[in-house]
Amino acid sequence: MLIKRLCFAILALSVLLSAGCGFKLQRSYSIPDSLKTLTLSSQDEYSELTRLVRERLRLNSITVVEDDASVPTVRILNDSLDRSTLSLYPTGNVAEYELNYHVRFAVQYPEREAKAFDVDIHRDYLDDPRTALAKSREMELLVKEMRIQAADQIIQILASIETN
Repeated sequence: MLIKRLCFAILALSVLLSAGCGFKLQRSYSIPDSLKTLTLSSQDEYSELTRLVRERLRLNSITVVEDDASVPTVRILNDSLDRSTLSLYPTGNVAEYELNYHVRFAVQYPEREAKAFDVDIHRDYLDDPRTALAKSREMELLVKEMRIQAADQIIQILASIETN
């Protein structure tokens, strides 16, 4: 009986330690062969989102070429960040916001109609007017994190596209 309890305690401790240290499996996507070479276009070629998507494509062994009509095209149509009020302090100041980051992009194969996709990321943001400088930095970090997550979701969607 004591041995069973000891084994259970060791097993529980190892599970807690591996979960608590931040261990997670790396994401590996199986991108269709038809998308191994593509063109990436955006309204702003130097935007943070475009840079992140280009980096994610490179990490997934996808070759990005310039203006080739014989390969599929991924177009980042637009991205927007909206903020809506969730709660107020008794004084009437905003206490909590919801940040909504929306990305619309399209994938077009040669000689086919484009398919449009949407990515939506939501985050809650607590605002404290007493720490305005720290909160503005926190907001910048949240937006950056949301863009990274949107770029990852774009790659996930590309991996799930059926080419038939």
